[in-house]
Amino acid sequence: MIYVDNNATTRLADEVAQALSEAYEAGYLNPSSQHQAGQKARRRLDDARETILNLIGGEITRFASDRLIFTSGGTEANNLALFGLGKETGGQVIISAIEHPSIAEAADQLRSKGTTIRTLPVNSEGVVQYQSLEEWLGEPTRLVSVMMANNETGVIQPISEIAQICSRKEVPLHVDAVQAIGKIPVNFRALGAAAMTISPHKFHGPRGIGALVLDDQVKLNPSMFGGSQQLAMRPGTESVELAIGFERAIQLAIQAMPEAGIQMQKLRDRLETALSEQLGPERITINGAGGVRLPHTSNLAFPGIDRQALVMALDMAGVACSTGSACASGSSEPSPTLLAMGLDEAVVSGSIRLSLSRFTSEADIDEVAGRISNCVNRLRRR
Repeated sequence: MIYVDNNATTRLADEVAQALSEAYEAGYLNPSSQHQAGQKARRRLDDARETILNLIGGEITRFASDRLIFTSGGTEANNLALFGLGKETGGQVIISAIEHPSIAEAADQLRSKGTTIRTLPVNSEGVVQYQSLEEWLGEPTRLVSVMMANNETGVIQPISEIAQICSRKEVPLHVDAVQAIGKIPVNFRALGAAAMTISPHKFHGPRGIGALVLDDQVKLNPSMFGGSQQLAMRPGTESVELAIGFERAIQLAIQAMPEAGIQMQKLRDRLETALSEQLGPERITINGAGGVRLPHTSNLAFPGIDRQALVMALDMAGVACSTGSACASGSSEPSPTLLAMGLDEAVVSGSIRLSLSRFTSEADIDEVAGRISNCVNRLRRR
C-alpha cells in the first residue's frame, strides 16, 4: 500500500517512537503531585512545553510569556478556542467558508445557541476574501477564526493581512495551523494572532495530543472543569510521554522542513504533471492551483468520475488517499471547501485529495500516477 493521505495523519517517525518508548520506560508519574517524583515529571513536561513554544516562535520572557495548553488534539484545541476566547465580550463570531469541521461545526453549535456567525467567502482558488472584514468588525465581535492553510486544497490563506485588521479593531484572531506546521515556516509572534492550534500527528508525531497556543495577553475561558492543571484552562492530568513525543516530532519536522518542503513540492508537481500527460490535460483539474499551496497537498478532479468510486478503486489498487477531511470521511456529502470555491458540480463530485510526507519517494509518486491513471481509465470505460 502506498500512503498518500498524510493530511489525515502521518506515520510515527522512528525517532519519535524511540522518544516515546524511553519516556514510558522512565516511569513519569502525575506532574501535579507535590512529591519528588511528581515534580520530576512536572519539570520534564514544562521543558517540552517550552521547547515547542520556542520552535513555533512563542515568546517566553521574565515579564510576559505566551502559553501552550496541551489538549487531546487539534479538534479539542479548535473547540476550546471557538467556545473560550473572548467569551466575556459577547458579539458575533467570524469564520471562513473553508474551515475544518472542528471549527465549522463548533460554529454551528454557537449559532444554535444564539451567536451570530458570519462567514468570509473564498474565491475560485480557495483564497479567503477578507475585504469585508473591517466593515464587519464595526459590529461587536468576540472572535475571528481563519485557518492558515486549507486541509483539502493546501491553499495558504492571507493570515497576516487578516491579523492586521483584527489588531486594529482589537478583536482576537484564532488560526488553525494544524496542516501548516512542519511544511512552511510559522512564527506565532510574527503572525499577530491571539491563538493558534497545532497537532503533532500531522508531522509524524503521536496522536492523542495537540495544543492551543495563546498570546500572553489573551484570556481563555475553560470548557472543562474539575482540576487546576494548565492554569485551570484545560484541567486533567497531562501525559508527559505524549508531550515528549510532541516535542521530538516538532524538532524533527522543523529541522527537516527546508529540504523536505522543496522535495515534497517537486514530487507533488511530478505527480500532477504525470497525470496530466497520461490522462490528457482536459481530463484533470487541479483545484486551487492558482493559489499559493502547501508543498505536499494536491486536490485533483477527474470530471465524470465519482470520487468515492475512485477512492475505493485506488484502495483496491494499493493507493491510500481520500476525498477530503478525515473528520468528514463518513459523509457522502460533497466537499464544503470545493462548493465554497464555486466549482462545477462535475469537478466537485470527481475530486480526491493526495497528500505527501517527507518520507514519500519518487518511486512512490511514479507508481501512484500510474495506478490513478489506470483506475480513472477503467472507471471511464464503465
